[in-house]
Amino acid sequence: MLTDKQLQDALSIVEEKKGHDPILLNLQGISTVTDYFLIVTGNTTTQVKAITDNLDEKLPKVGVSVLHVEGLPEAKWVLIDAGDLVIHVMTPEQREFYHLERLWGDAKEVSFSVK
Repeated sequence: MLTDKQLQDALSIVEEKKGHDPILLNLQGISTVTDYFLIVTGNTTTQVKAITDNLDEKLPKVGVSVLHVEGLPEAKWVLIDAGDLVIHVMTPEQREFYHLERLWGDAKEVSFSVK
């Protein structure tokens, strides 16, 4: 089970590489696969890779293990499986096309101010 601090840390790590429009969805009781989705946009595939690399490097330092990364080297939509947290780093086109927020419309959005 992830702590609020770990979730905040994940958001902060995304912000370090200027990921925008982050949304954290609580999927507890909705999904049997994971507890949270963090969805974020990178303007380009280069930025998507930078955000992904930063998460891969820094999540373990805050106690969140990265189990698997999918979607590299194309980097249009990278999925980072961190067990209770699945992170989707997407280009604007992919995010608009797949619109995961709508697909998981029953999920509650978790609000944190990034510190």
